[in-house]
Parts: sequence; C-alpha cells; structure tokens
Amino acid sequence: MTVRVDVPVAPARLLNVDALRGFALFGILAVNVWAFADPYYASPESNPTFDSGLDHAIRFAISLLFETKFYLLFSFLFGYSFTLQMAAAERAGTAFMPRMLRRQTGLLAIGLVHGAALYYGEILSTYAILGLILLACRRIAPRRAVQLGIGLVITVGVVWMLLGLATLAEGGAAATAASDAAVKLTAFGGDAAATLGFHSGHLPETVAAIVALQAPSAMAMFFFGFAAGRVQVFANPDRFRPLMRRILIFGFPVGLLGALVYALAAAYAPGGGVETFAFGLGQLTAPLLTASYVVAGLMLFRTDPGRRVEAALAPMGKTALTNYLFQSLVLGVLFTGYGFGLVDRLSPPAVAAVVPLIFATQLVLSRWWLRGHRYGPAEWALRAITIAGIPPWRRHGD
Repeated sequence: MTVRVDVPVAPARLLNVDALRGFALFGILAVNVWAFADPYYASPESNPTFDSGLDHAIRFAISLLFETKFYLLFSFLFGYSFTLQMAAAERAGTAFMPRMLRRQTGLLAIGLVHGAALYYGEILSTYAILGLILLACRRIAPRRAVQLGIGLVITVGVVWMLLGLATLAEGGAAATAASDAAVKLTAFGGDAAATLGFHSGHLPETVAAIVALQAPSAMAMFFFGFAAGRVQVFANPDRFRPLMRRILIFGFPVGLLGALVYALAAAYAPGGGVETFAFGLGQLTAPLLTASYVVAGLMLFRTDPGRRVEAALAPMGKTALTNYLFQSLVLGVLFTGYGFGLVDRLSPPAVAAVVPLIFATQLVLSRWWLRGHRYGPAEWALRAITIAGIPPWRRHGD
C-alpha cells in the first residue's frame, strides 16, 4: 500500500483527542501527587510514617496502573497533535518550520520556569527538545515513524534490562536516598523560599534523570502519535477497528503483565538490579498498556454514555497546558512551603483521595473558562509565541 506523505487535512479540533488528553492529565496527577506528598517517593527507602498494608497496596496500585504509562499517553498525543499543527499551518497559509520553532521555544521557556518554581520533575522542557527531533523528521512516512518508535522502545528496554542484570551480577544496589528524602521533607515543610530553593536546585539533575529514564520512550511515542496523525486514526476510528481489537486482545494483557512485574519490583525490591531489570521490562511493555488505554477510550467515546464522558473531559484537554501547570500549583500549595506544608502528613488513602477532588475541580473550571475564552491562559501565551501575534483572548459570540 502506498502512503502519501503530504500533510493531511484534518479537522481543526478533534474532541476525542482533547478527551484523551484530559484523561492523561488525570493519570499524570495521580502520579505527580506523590512527588509532593511523600518525601520517600521514588526512593529505595520505605516511608516510616505510613507503612501499613493499605498504604503499600495504594502505592502498588499507582505503580501498576499509572506510573510510566500516562506520560507515554501524553507523549503519543503530542505526536498526534504535531500533525494537527502541520494542518493548522497549512490552513493559515504560513510556513510550518518557523511557526513550530517558536512554539517549541515557548514550551521550553514555560517548562523551565515551571520546573524551577513549581515542580522540579516537570517534563515540558524535555518535550520541547524532543519536538525538534520530530520537526526534523516531519517528512517521514507513517510506516517509517512506527519502525523508529519500535526500535527505540526495544533498545531502551533491552539496555535497562541488561543494566539490571549487570547490577545483580555485581551484587550492587542503589545507594540509599534517605538523606534526599530528609532534605525534601525539610524544604517542603519549611517556608516558600526553602521550597523554591529545592525546586530550582534540583531542576538540572532531574532534567538529566528524565532524559535518561523517560526521553527515549517519550520520543518513541512521539513517532507513534505522528504516524497515527498522518493516517488520521482519531478522525475516523472505525477504519482501524481490527487493529484496535488486536491491541486490546494482545497488548492489554502483555502490557499489564509487564506493569505487574515492575510494580512488584518497585514495592518489594526497590533500588537495586531487580527493580532496574523490571523497569526495562516495563519500558518494553508500557506502550502496549498505554495503547490499550487509547483504544478503550476511543471505543468508549463511540457509545452514548461514552460521548458524555468525552464531552466532560474535552474542555480539560483543550486547556491541557494550563491544567498541567495548575496541578503543580495546587499540589505546591497543599504539600509544600508555598502553602500548608502537608508533605508526609497525609496518609496514602488521603493522598489518593486528593486526586479526584483536584481533577473534578479542574473539569468544572475548564468548562467554565472556555465559555468565555478561546484558549486557556497558558495556551493563549504559547499560541501568541507560535503565531508571533496576539490571538483573541475572549470569545465573541462564536
């Protein structure tokens, strides 16, 4: 089959893309909340304050269903939206390259400010850099993009698994991070200046860690999303039902099995070769579980109840950048020196309960905001940079 490589003419706005982006924000919030609430999160040390069976079960569920899956979903949607940006530039009759370079520069600036002030673990700056690679590859065929994505996934997974085996062979383990947890607890439990110092001071090393741990997989998902956008999967999902069925039948159980191995290692063998090996296995299988989430969402949105879910999530996705930043702001106010300083003071069940409360509030606020505005505040700023002009701020009867 011959695949055309010209820019597809897609609808200006796809509700299912926005809805999936809103869903991705839920998963990202469910993971990021622990980086604020638990100083021992991602540490080989167990939290001595909350160590009950229920506490461990909740952390295990987060590792199983959310960790390493939802940033992949967001990355996939970034790649898909890249093709929508291509189509938007074509409709506007403007050159795509300078437009996208401005957009990535703006995203990098927003990401660095976000990381230095609100959340040192932010990923926007990484997306900004990886987007330049996608920009350079924008003329490749969908099949080639899929091949590159698969190659990256396999390479990353195998490298981490071999690193885990090497660590086991040497009998080594990761150094304790108890001191890091103590520093974080002191900073988040202190004043705003202490919190700001922690975020800004840890940003460089965290960006480096994200590049090593997440960037290759995110780039793979960029390629997968780009390929899906070029053949307009979301514009006409019914054309791809056989493929979607195979993803659910094969991808979901394999992805869930890999997630189970990773979650068990993170819970019961943290910080050493076993967890490193399991992380590599998870990198191999997480894209399959993420793909299953996408397919399940698309199939749900084709049903009558699902259309209501889609309509509820879409405003959140339309203002995804604003909502991502807003999540960090709210979590900062709740758990750090910017506000109440509740770090290590809420039990895991209470922390988990915070997630739907914040998300529900965002759903309501997003719908309310879009009644009077075309874009979220952060989206407006990024669009202004992208088009090198002043976009409309409010709606005017449209």
